[in-house]
Amino acid sequence: MKDMIFPRRKNGPAPKSVDQPVRNPGGSLTQNGLFYQAAKQHASDGKPAELVKVYEKIRPGIWTYNGIFLLVDAWIEQSNGRNVFKFNLEIAEDQSRQEIEQNDFSFDHNRLIPAEVKREVWKRDKGKCVVCGSKENLHFDHIIPYSKGGSSLVAENIQLLCAKHNLEKRDRIE
Repeated sequence: MKDMIFPRRKNGPAPKSVDQPVRNPGGSLTQNGLFYQAAKQHASDGKPAELVKVYEKIRPGIWTYNGIFLLVDAWIEQSNGRNVFKFNLEIAEDQSRQEIEQNDFSFDHNRLIPAEVKREVWKRDKGKCVVCGSKENLHFDHIIPYSKGGSSLVAENIQLLCAKHNLEKRDRIE
């Protein structure tokens, strides 16, 4: 589940110490509130389940795509003294997955680097840029660029670069 996190404010409570809100300060639904509403409409009213893309946080600032799922139910429960959203997801059938993939031109699944490859690269490169050693704003870079036939599926073709070195490299083979 993706937590709705409010920024830490001076003299304010730590975000993980307060209930996850259903509504934003302006009254609109939060992302969790929208998911909750859609899941409840499916569970109680029989509306079709929403298709959602699911990402997993593997380290701070590093997210990996886990696939497309159906949002079938939601509830709010107590966790560490606060109310948090919980969602029940089911793996989407191949047809549903293909529909969302065909309709989402901004998301090229073939370029995706699997979580296990990212973990292997992170460990191998010791969580820092292979050029300068920076641990800030790191990118997973294709050594042989994807646009030139490089694979996303093997750690040998992926390296960690800071944003500066990744932007300098662009789509060149070095």
